[in-house]
Amino acid sequence: QVQLVESGGGLVQAGGSLRLSCAASGRTFSSYAMGWFRQAPGKEREFVAAISASGGTTVNAISVKGRCTISRDNAKNTVYLQMNSLKPEDTAVYYCAAGSWGDSPHDYQYWGQGTQVTVSS
Repeated sequence: QVQLVESGGGLVQAGGSLRLSCAASGRTFSSYAMGWFRQAPGKEREFVAAISASGGTTVNAISVKGRCTISRDNAKNTVYLQMNSLKPEDTAVYYCAAGSWGDSPHDYQYWGQGTQVTVSS
């Protein structure tokens, strides 16, 4: 079992930056790929970024490419999402997930409760 808890969300002005954290519990954290997804009200869950179990490979959604950096620290059982040049359309609840490598929610087995990110204009 892996439990995930996101933090770091909040209100930020357009053009600002934010770093989200996802703290994981579980002895097998380092064996899972990790992903970040977001969901705005009335919209479906959207892929943001993913990182391999070792941290050696990352992918980003086109919508955030160039503005997003995903990283992980397996020693701390934590994955991060650094977001820069934030836009109002980035407003959503952000979720971290653990599972297989992929860009679909179905690729991930464990999910956090989410953290709200609101970007004002």
